[in-house]
Amino acid sequence: MEDIGTVDYFKCSNCGFTFSKTHASLSPERWAKLNLDVHAFMEDPAAEKKGNQPPYLEQAAMIKILIEHGLINGTNMLDYAAGHGTLSRVLEKYFQLHLPIFDEYVTDGDVKRYILKENLGLYNTVINSAMFEHVLTREDLDKVNQLVTDDGALILHTVICENVPADPEWFYFRPPVHTAFHTNKSMSILMQQWGYASSLYCPTAKCWILLKKDTDSIAASVAQINLELQKEYLMYTKGFVDYWKGF
Repeated sequence: MEDIGTVDYFKCSNCGFTFSKTHASLSPERWAKLNLDVHAFMEDPAAEKKGNQPPYLEQAAMIKILIEHGLINGTNMLDYAAGHGTLSRVLEKYFQLHLPIFDEYVTDGDVKRYILKENLGLYNTVINSAMFEHVLTREDLDKVNQLVTDDGALILHTVICENVPADPEWFYFRPPVHTAFHTNKSMSILMQQWGYASSLYCPTAKCWILLKKDTDSIAASVAQINLELQKEYLMYTKGFVDYWKGF
């Protein structure tokens, strides 16, 4: 943060959602450069890791399982804000699933893997891994949801907990591109505003699956998956699964 300076955070007194006014005040050029620098650092195998990468293999396995049980539609998917497209590569190589990707700041490897901004459409399943903590405005979040079909699913990987601690040493404050911090209550409100009926949580993939439609078959499918894997692999509830209470 040394070239940004002191970071000021604001917290909603109703739901606890917390955001950085300092980051929101950066110029678009400075914000874009910060994202590029951090992406490059995290993808460099020689770099000392100061944060946790998403569990890509576990996410890919989860997506395959959800598709096989009809919980999401895998025929028309998009990984939004995909960065270097690691999840897409893992899905293609180990699960033979094609996952197109979009990122506003990064392209890596074969550019044909990326969808241009002007070519974005509607998708049955939109995946968003480690971006919800990087947004500057509500519009940034709405752009993701607006890509989901009326009967689709939105898969999220981020930290969502009961309360955002007023602790400058909290691990999620440390990465210099983390700007927004969601709570169980704020995500429940967001789900309602966006029209999602139910959700799943997968602890191993650290992902929430928000579902626009809720049917009786969802609970049965989750029970079958958990029985097959002999563990509580998925959790299901109407509304938002408030799994994390603290750290």
